[in-house]
Amino acid sequence: MDLGDATWPQVEATRGRTVLAVPLGSLEQHGPHLPLDTDTRIAVAVASGLSARHGGVTVAPPVAYGASGEHAGFPGTLLIGHEVLAGLVTELVRSARTSFAGVVLVSAHGGNEEALSLVQARCSSDGDDVLVWRARTAGGDAHAGRTETSLMLAIDGTAVRLELAEAGRTEPLGTLLPRLRAEGVRPVSSNGVLGDPAGASVEEGRALLDVMVRDLADAVAARWPAP
Repeated sequence: MDLGDATWPQVEATRGRTVLAVPLGSLEQHGPHLPLDTDTRIAVAVASGLSARHGGVTVAPPVAYGASGEHAGFPGTLLIGHEVLAGLVTELVRSARTSFAGVVLVSAHGGNEEALSLVQARCSSDGDDVLVWRARTAGGDAHAGRTETSLMLAIDGTAVRLELAEAGRTEPLGTLLPRLRAEGVRPVSSNGVLGDPAGASVEEGRALLDVMVRDLADAVAARWPAP
């Protein structure tokens, strides 16, 4: 069920028997070739894939703004701080407790990590049943490179400007991290890319998305076993 399209009687009819999946993304630069809402689109695609595999999942409208301070040097990036984001998500979880068996937070933006740690601590203290899931790919590049470009080609190829795709900084993230934390992304990578989009494909994106959905579905099934 899609929560935004549902009516309250529909929600009441399944009260306490479904898990609410809340996609968490961001609105931040993703190089010259990917849309600002890339992370949000990925989070929504994974949550929708989960719902297709697991009949006991309701998908909420996404939280489309994230903690993106490291990208603030690029036009179009809109962000909220960690404390504000943590407060927002915690309140959403609290408001869901009377209608859903639990909440899974599907995050596709790494910058939300500090806020999500706060949410976990607060919800645990409140007694709310929350699973925080982070979108990760083994061996993937950091930002707006081949990994995210492939995912976006699979999710909505019309949103990808492949003719504008270009490599950015390709060193390991650990090497760049001190400067990224101190200065933000733009002084480190002028085009905003941390990786290289070359070789990205629809086929690779579909395979990556399938792995993510299966990983999330396994985590949800382990947390909320079917009766």
